[in-house]
Amino acid sequence: MAKTTVAIVDYDAGNLRSVQKALEKFGARAEITSSAAVIEAADAVVVPGQGACDSSMRNLRERELVDPIRDSIASGRPFLGVCLGLQLLLDASDEGEEPCLGIARGRCRRLPGGQKIPHMGWNQVVWRKQHPFFEGVPNGSHFYFVHSYYADPEDSSIIAAATDYGVEFCSAVAWDSVAAVQFHPEKSGSIGLKIYENFVRCASER
Repeated sequence: MAKTTVAIVDYDAGNLRSVQKALEKFGARAEITSSAAVIEAADAVVVPGQGACDSSMRNLRERELVDPIRDSIASGRPFLGVCLGLQLLLDASDEGEEPCLGIARGRCRRLPGGQKIPHMGWNQVVWRKQHPFFEGVPNGSHFYFVHSYYADPEDSSIIAAATDYGVEFCSAVAWDSVAAVQFHPEKSGSIGLKIYENFVRCASER
């Protein structure tokens, strides 16, 4: 039986190898790629990332990866965004001027003052809705965060989880075969790896 193939989109936004190792742990053939053809042929797609919105979107456009990502989501193949990979799903960000992917309506906003920025370290995630990628992850679990901006979707029905850091912010979205998280599952121990396990399982069952 062929292994489930997962394309990890490489747009110079970091933490690719740790995501690859997490996916491989659960039997996926995970390929770090900047190739539209690889993304289009994969069973599932992950957009990880740490970095700035503007440079990341310019890199995606220069590598002609915007349409393959959008098409993958539209096709119903499992998609997971991590950290910046969540923020880029929205229309725009206070961090820069470049338009984002526009998969979900909304804007990324800077975390308010009054606490250390970036928000770095462990924090609690409170689930608001269930999704197959989050199955078996207890409500109130702690995950590892590193970010200064947060996603603010217009459609509150896609918000899957919230976290408090000076403001209650959206820490996960989910709909159909799409999910994205502000935290780093690959840096969050066994509870974070459960999300990758679920993701690979869902991709293999399609």
